[in-house]
Amino acid sequence: MPQLILIILLAVCGWLFYRRFIRDAERLTTRTRQQERERETGAMGTLVKDPATGEYRVRRDGE
Repeated sequence: MPQLILIILLAVCGWLFYRRFIRDAERLTTRTRQQERERETGAMGTLVKDPATGEYRVRRDGE
């Protein structure tokens, strides 16, 4: 019985690690593609509209 619990625990930890790895890889890919597009167009950044004030500002990292 303890072996079964250990195997299940390792499987769950492996699955969580895999999901986190995939999420980080997708985030990195998205950021890289955005930087590529900005470099191709010569943009200094991407503007986003603030829904509360209606003003535009340069998007910060992590948004």
